[in-house]
Amino acid sequence: MFRKSILILLIAVMILTSACGKDKSQDEAKRKADAKGKPDTWIADRKLKGLVFQSDNDASPKMNKEVAKELKKKTGITLELQTVSNEDSTEALTSGLASGDLPDFIVYYLDDSGRPEMKVLNKAAKQGRLTDLTKMLKNTKIYSKYFKKGYLPKDTKDNIMFNKEMDGTYLVHMGINRHPGQEERRTVGGPYVRKDIMDKLHIKHSSIKTSKDVEKLAQKMKDHHFKDDNGKEITPIGPTAWGGDDRTKFYNDLVWTGQSDEKFLNKGKKIVHESQTDYPLKRVRYVKELMQKGLMTKEFYTMEENKAKEGLVNGSWGIVSDLHNYVTENQNMKYVPLGPLNTVKGKFRVEKPYKSGANGWAVPSTTEHPEDVVKLADFLASREGKLLGQYGIKGRDYTLDKKGNPHVKPEVLKEVKNDPDKAKKRGFRGAGSYWADHLGYTDIDNKADFGEIEYGDNTKTSKTTPEKIADMWHYDERQKHAKIVNGLTVKSFLSKYEYGEDLEVALDDYSDAIKRAYYSRTDKEAKQIIDSAKQRLNEAGLNQFERYVENQRDKKGTQIIY
Repeated sequence: MFRKSILILLIAVMILTSACGKDKSQDEAKRKADAKGKPDTWIADRKLKGLVFQSDNDASPKMNKEVAKELKKKTGITLELQTVSNEDSTEALTSGLASGDLPDFIVYYLDDSGRPEMKVLNKAAKQGRLTDLTKMLKNTKIYSKYFKKGYLPKDTKDNIMFNKEMDGTYLVHMGINRHPGQEERRTVGGPYVRKDIMDKLHIKHSSIKTSKDVEKLAQKMKDHHFKDDNGKEITPIGPTAWGGDDRTKFYNDLVWTGQSDEKFLNKGKKIVHESQTDYPLKRVRYVKELMQKGLMTKEFYTMEENKAKEGLVNGSWGIVSDLHNYVTENQNMKYVPLGPLNTVKGKFRVEKPYKSGANGWAVPSTTEHPEDVVKLADFLASREGKLLGQYGIKGRDYTLDKKGNPHVKPEVLKEVKNDPDKAKKRGFRGAGSYWADHLGYTDIDNKADFGEIEYGDNTKTSKTTPEKIADMWHYDERQKHAKIVNGLTVKSFLSKYEYGEDLEVALDDYSDAIKRAYYSRTDKEAKQIIDSAKQRLNEAGLNQFERYVENQRDKKGTQIIY
């Protein structure tokens, strides 16, 4: 009876396997038939849906109809993107993965493995909610580069893409430059100052090197009663261009951190967190004094983005605490870079990773044709795909020169500059629509691929505002002396540390505590808030974690990015 049951089971398995094999072969036959007479970039005649766990502006879910038609013509794919309404993208990602009700692919924020999204994604992969993409990625033209030695930065390779603790490759990291140390564009971020005010005060914007210099400058602004475009007296120090936030570069010499902004640094061979230094209280006292003197807006850490942008446009802030040279609201160069300020380690120096990454995508295990998502991603990452995703439609938005490089039409450049909202509807990256970035913005080398670093450089006859600001900041010279590190940030070890989850919560609580301390009534109250946060970190095992990272660093010879 037992043998008979086994025989029946084997026959059933053989029938099922045969049926699956038949379905697969039929599907393959249909694919080949559909591809006849189609371009080499053809994938399949089907719709693919993606859910983007990012803000609407970053997601750009509404595709231009003509661009969508061109994508369909080249690949057969009809792409449909959706975003989530939840303001907290990590919370939305957690809920989405838990629900299991997901489309063909998902997109998420992920600068590095230290971000909170990482543990959520790893958990989903371990639970079988995501597809192992290893074989599919290896069988591509662009993404197969990810498997070559030295192509990926260490964090992307060891912690995100090919983590040895996982049984496959479930997450795809994006925004990888083709060559080490390469920059996507000449970006100058940090505090900016009103140029006309500096001219009237006869102070060089590059002469401001310390937080004390900033305070003295702010006091001079207040004493001179400078006005904004509406005739209202300015606030010497305003928030970031994107609203209230606690950004490091505004007071570099008062924050115990490096480029990662994780509040960890080394003291000799020891790794030390900011809470174990006197910098938190120094910074809090500095901020409280600025606010008490009326030199800094009291909404510095809380202001809404629209109000901050309005102040930027009207010149209501003497200093904008964080801005960069590509922000459209400053293309008249009303504000220019301040400093840069020295750091707690001394004179400012550009530090950057061997390569960096940003954002990522994955394919749920419920997706019927995961191979088509991978093929679409590979097309969008190719030169032909990037031409569509970054430059739009040939003839409508650009022309090609004898070398095959794109020349953006002058009227398109004019529209991008003068009417960005209208230009965005053209539906490509150069005009402010980022739909193609989610799967294809990687292996970046715009100069090699398109003959220009910046969108439209081949057409422009004069330097743009971003270029002028970069030159003013001596960008190229600073890059020559930049320190490049191919390693891991301290927080990237949290996912492998036994009590990492509890410590991560305590580290987040510490950041919140510092913000509360800024608004405390007295120094005593501020110290109590900071001491309480420090105690929680100690209880969560901060000291043990630091020794763990030191041990991992020394045992494996890993470089640490601070």
